[in-house]
Amino acid sequence: MKRLFASYINNFTGLTREIWYLSLVTFINRAGAMVIPFLSLYLVNDKGFTLPQVGWIMSFYGLGSLAGTYVGGRLTDKIGYHKVIVMSLLFGGLGFICIQFLSGLYAICLGIFVVIFLVDSYRPAMFVACDAYSKPENVTRSIALIRLAINLGFSIGPVIGGLIIASISYSALFWIDGLTCVLASCLLYILLKPKRVSRKEEVKVEIKEGLPPFRNFAYLLFFLIMIANGLMFIQYFSVMPLYYKEVHFLSEDLIGGLLFINGAMIVVLEMPLVGWLERLQVTRTMATFWGIVFLALSFIVLNLSSWTGVLVIGMILMTLGEMIGAPFANALALSMSPKGRKGAYMGVYSMSFSLSHIIGHNGGMNLVNSYGYDTTMYTMFYALIVTAVLTLFLYRFLKKSPNFTSY
Repeated sequence: MKRLFASYINNFTGLTREIWYLSLVTFINRAGAMVIPFLSLYLVNDKGFTLPQVGWIMSFYGLGSLAGTYVGGRLTDKIGYHKVIVMSLLFGGLGFICIQFLSGLYAICLGIFVVIFLVDSYRPAMFVACDAYSKPENVTRSIALIRLAINLGFSIGPVIGGLIIASISYSALFWIDGLTCVLASCLLYILLKPKRVSRKEEVKVEIKEGLPPFRNFAYLLFFLIMIANGLMFIQYFSVMPLYYKEVHFLSEDLIGGLLFINGAMIVVLEMPLVGWLERLQVTRTMATFWGIVFLALSFIVLNLSSWTGVLVIGMILMTLGEMIGAPFANALALSMSPKGRKGAYMGVYSMSFSLSHIIGHNGGMNLVNSYGYDTTMYTMFYALIVTAVLTLFLYRFLKKSPNFTSY
């Protein structure tokens, strides 16, 4: 056991102090982002919106994410990652505090768009900061530490959020969420200073190789697969909390406990699982395939029994799919990106998740409203099976490539 623990800890040795600071700030920010898992519940129970209306509000969540990621990346190039991160955390936190005072469908749609725009501008700047503060040989492990901080925060945040709602109110949730973002902003400003780049450093312009992403058939197919997978995955942040509440009559604190399983499993098991799959030489495409299959099983299992324990089984299956699929899909996107076009390709890859938010929440809510939860679960399952088949087609297509070993 000691050797296993030492081997796990060894993955994070040699990282810079700045990366640990950035991880601390990220953890505080993600732990504080406890509003998001309960947003659909808040809109239905506290604000009295219908499911189709909640779907439209969550679509504006996706639009804000799409715009925020794009603008955040552009601003990072113009004013620097440090300023973007500080402003994103500060104004995003203030936005979370203010949004509770909005009423009416249009006002909340606009408010959600603005807040998520501010919050998600943090994402590209954070990865640029991670690259700037890391030694070249440690970039991947630094990103792994940031991902660990994100998931640890997400595992703790819903538990705290559920307890706050159950013991205080939704209003307290917005106040605490906003104040933790402001705290994270202050800590970042105090602990981290932007890395100074020598004027003598020359920027090497790479020759662009290959096709643009939307003219690359294999990458376009992969992009569509990621959108389809994302459409189903995000139901765990909108439809599923309502399913837990309305079908299994769980309280908010128990819903937070269910979501805690996801974050806790990722923190403890993801890196050893990824390492094991790499030693088995599972290709990135096939790992993506198995991630989609496990996600599909997490939906269909819910229709097999009315026993509440099946919710835990579903959450475990979903988490296995995320742990297997997410890191390998990310690596696959990078390996499919030709030299000189990685920014464009990874930008398209990131857009797939934002597009999933725009379409998925609205589609899921309207599906439940029109046909009920059982039909929705079957629909998610069959859609993911089709997506898995498309992933096998992508695998066979990439197998003809001379660079197949990296796919």
